[in-house]
Amino acid sequence: MEAINFLDLNLTTVILLLIVGFIGGLVSGFIGSGGAFVLTPAMMSLGVPGIVAVASNMAHKFPKALVASVKRAKFGQVDLKLGLVIGFFAESGVFVGKELMTNIRDAYGDTGTDLYVSIVFVVILAIVGGYVLRDALKMRKANDRGDTFKAPKLARWVQSINIPGTMVHFKSINARVSLLFLAPIGFATGMLAASIAVGGFIGVPAMIFVLGVPAIMASATELVVAFVMGMGGSIFYALDGYVDIRLSMIILAGSLFGVQIGAIGTTYVKPYMVNLVMGLIMIIVLFSRFLQIPVYLSDLQLLSGIPRSTTQLLSNLSFTMLGLALIAGAMAIVAALVGGIIDDRKQHAILEDVGLAD
Repeated sequence: MEAINFLDLNLTTVILLLIVGFIGGLVSGFIGSGGAFVLTPAMMSLGVPGIVAVASNMAHKFPKALVASVKRAKFGQVDLKLGLVIGFFAESGVFVGKELMTNIRDAYGDTGTDLYVSIVFVVILAIVGGYVLRDALKMRKANDRGDTFKAPKLARWVQSINIPGTMVHFKSINARVSLLFLAPIGFATGMLAASIAVGGFIGVPAMIFVLGVPAIMASATELVVAFVMGMGGSIFYALDGYVDIRLSMIILAGSLFGVQIGAIGTTYVKPYMVNLVMGLIMIIVLFSRFLQIPVYLSDLQLLSGIPRSTTQLLSNLSFTMLGLALIAGAMAIVAALVGGIIDDRKQHAILEDVGLAD
């Protein structure tokens, strides 16, 4: 079997990983997806093989997710029971996803896993990112009109189904849901997490659109799921030697700072902002990974006739797009946080003035 290629670390690479970790943590604390949908592509852009990037991300994810979930639980945003139930079902998906990744590497090498991760990213980001952005705009319009944004029709239908012996009550939706709906959500979340390190792509939207969980609570509860999946996935991958603990620790060091700021930011923003930021980053990362697909196909000799200069240009454009996604995401979160704090202070000032007048 081909030897595992770990990244050579130097000062520049370490600094870049710390920055990436910080922004990934910022995103994770704000939208609850674990932040790996920016971390995995960033590590791959720096030369880390896809399977090592996925494994190392899972290893850094669970302690960060634990910190963020505890932080957001203090704000009353976490449905612990729901997170643990979905996390339980997710472990079977984690095992299947890990086996899939190792089989691809055995057959096609590191480039094969790079290609697989990139294709899955593009497909999932196109579906989920577009849906999340559309829903964010609908939520914003409802907020501007002063309407209460109702749970999606699918969620209301799921909550209306009563299957004896499988029903569990969850506080986030104040309703009972059958475990038979939660099992496939958990499995799909775990499988995606173990194959591209991003379970939140399925977990957060599924909680919002299938179960009817409010966006802020869904993003917070996903952190509990990420903790459970990350711990299990780290063990599975570590046993096969794919976890680069150096990368995990460097990214974790940066992300632990960012995740605190991101988690605080959710208390000052309207729910639609969480979806808006998530969708924005997803679409930009989509284009970044899309540009890399012809490069990997050329390396595997599945696509011929592409000059080396062209593949290098595509790689550079992909890296630039990824940098744009990181910067745009960080700026959007910081802007939402600052704007929310200003609005909150204005409201407090108005209340104080009214109190003085009385």
